[in-house]
Amino acid sequence: MRPSTDLARLRDFYLDQLLGDIVPWWMEHAIDREHGGVCTFIEDDGTIVSTDKYMWSQLRALYTWSLLYNRIDPRPEWLEVARGIFDFVAAHGRNADGDWNYWLTAEGEVVEGPTSIYSDGFAIMGMTEFARATGEQRAIDIALETYENARARLARPGSYLTAPYVVPEGAKAHGVSMIFSSVFYALGEFLGDEEIMAAGYDHALQVMDHFRKPEQMCLLEYVALDGSALDSAEGRVVVPGHAIESMWFQMHIFEHRDEAERIAQAAECVRWHVGAAWDPEWGGLVLAFDSEWRGEPAWEHAMRKFWWVHTETLYALLLSYYHTREQWCLDWYDRVHEWTFTHFPIAEHGEWTMRLTREGERPTELLSLLPLPIKDPFHTPRAMVMMVDVLEKLTRDT
Repeated sequence: MRPSTDLARLRDFYLDQLLGDIVPWWMEHAIDREHGGVCTFIEDDGTIVSTDKYMWSQLRALYTWSLLYNRIDPRPEWLEVARGIFDFVAAHGRNADGDWNYWLTAEGEVVEGPTSIYSDGFAIMGMTEFARATGEQRAIDIALETYENARARLARPGSYLTAPYVVPEGAKAHGVSMIFSSVFYALGEFLGDEEIMAAGYDHALQVMDHFRKPEQMCLLEYVALDGSALDSAEGRVVVPGHAIESMWFQMHIFEHRDEAERIAQAAECVRWHVGAAWDPEWGGLVLAFDSEWRGEPAWEHAMRKFWWVHTETLYALLLSYYHTREQWCLDWYDRVHEWTFTHFPIAEHGEWTMRLTREGERPTELLSLLPLPIKDPFHTPRAMVMMVDVLEKLTRDT
């Protein structure tokens, strides 16, 4: 039976996956109860390889446990984990200028300083959700300080770094507008601040009108500062997981603003990328492709299959169906669901493997794969929370 034929059963399936496998695995293996934060240099079986901590993973984990508390069940143990992460990042996360560090030891010593403005975006995300859970004024203050700092730096291209990736000279990255459209808008909505929402909306329009290229039926990862195409290999890179994830970010914003035409554009963009990214030989969604199909793109591990691409696609397809009620959404959803749950979950451990070969096999060098050799409690649980929510709405509508 196709999963989408029984949406109530599908909702219960995701809730069971979330509460029966994913969250218990992280609670058992990864919480650093001595120093705060979570361990993410960790194998599929829960073996901790290193206690070092990437800051953006800590900030995303703060978001995840706060989201679980806010959207699934206000369990004290989840809020306790979120509090431990908050205390750790609030104490050790930023340098003297207010920029967020990239890599710390377990105790909070800096290994690598502010080399990625993405950390600042995830800080706003985590602080907003934690403040939603607790009303903690310090979290709101940190989110606002980070917003002001990041907005000033974003206005000066070249003044910030984007590790683990490098933006070509004279270009801007879709990933930057993608994350800041979402986190600025969510912070502004939470605080009822129209100016902050407007800053997020500006980035949303850049995503839709600069990076999204309807004439090519794709969204480019890098464009020139004015939004025009770059005549280079980097300028042809399409990362479908980013494009698809970005489109559900934008759908959330445009739903709040009641912009139906923009929602339709975002849903159509999801359709382009699922179709283009599907591997006709081995199934699953590839990491990247060249917009003009001139061989493999200038993107590492382009033909491998990554868990996050699939989780983001599953939610984006269900959200697209919620808004459009078009059958292609469910046709693709069922296809992606089957491949995802055949390949990524590890039944004996209760979590997912993160990276597969193009053929769908688990590589032996799992933790040595770049750019980030980690597991991360973010994409999978977030997608499941979001899917439970949208499936609940869909079952109420039927």
